[in-house]
Amino acid sequence: MNNNSNANRLRRKWQDYSAKNAEAAEKDFFQVFQIIFEDTEFRIRSKPNEFRNLYVEVELNKQELTEIYTPTEAITKHGVFPDYAIDNLASNKTIYIEVKRQDGWVEGGKRSDGRGNAHERSCKFFTPGLQKELRKKGNLPEDVLPFWTVFQGDITRDPCRVREITFWYAEYTAHFFFWRNAPNPEALLDHFEAHIRPLLL
Repeated sequence: MNNNSNANRLRRKWQDYSAKNAEAAEKDFFQVFQIIFEDTEFRIRSKPNEFRNLYVEVELNKQELTEIYTPTEAITKHGVFPDYAIDNLASNKTIYIEVKRQDGWVEGGKRSDGRGNAHERSCKFFTPGLQKELRKKGNLPEDVLPFWTVFQGDITRDPCRVREITFWYAEYTAHFFFWRNAPNPEALLDHFEAHIRPLLL
C-alpha cells in the first residue's frame, strides 16, 4: 500500500477515535496512537527500555575516578527512559517521544504559575551523547533529530515558556508540538503526519 493510502487510513482511524473518545484523548496519548496504528507498519511502545543501562558502562579516566565517590555496591541500573517510542516495523526506524504536561501562566493566574521545569528536563535529548545513541538505536541518519516532544497543559499558552521552548528548538520546529486543543487530537495527528511520520519511512 502506498504512503498516501496509509496516511489516509491513519487519518480515518484517528477521526473515528476522536469522535468516540474525545474526553479521554488528552490523558491517553499512548492509547490514541495504539489504536490508529492497528494493522499498520507502526507501533508505539511505552517506556522503551533500550537505554536503561546507558550510563553504567561510561568509562572515566583514572584521574576522574580518583576524584569521585566509588560506592561499594555495583551500579547496575542507570540510564534514560523516554516516555514512548514509535517504531516503523517495515523500515526498522524508531523515534523517541517525551510528553510533558506542565502548569503555566495563563488568564487569571500569576507569572509564578509557570515555575515548573519539566520543559527544561526534556532538553537532555539535545545533548550530543544522547542524540548519538538515539540515532543509533532508532536507525536514523545524522541529519535527523531523533526525538519528538509534545507539550500539554497550560505551559502551551504560557507567554514565557512558549518563547523559551521556541528559542531552544530554533529551526527544529518539527520536533516539538504544543497540544493546545487537547482533547481533540486532530492537530496532533496533522503534526505527526507532516513532520514525524516521514522520518520513519
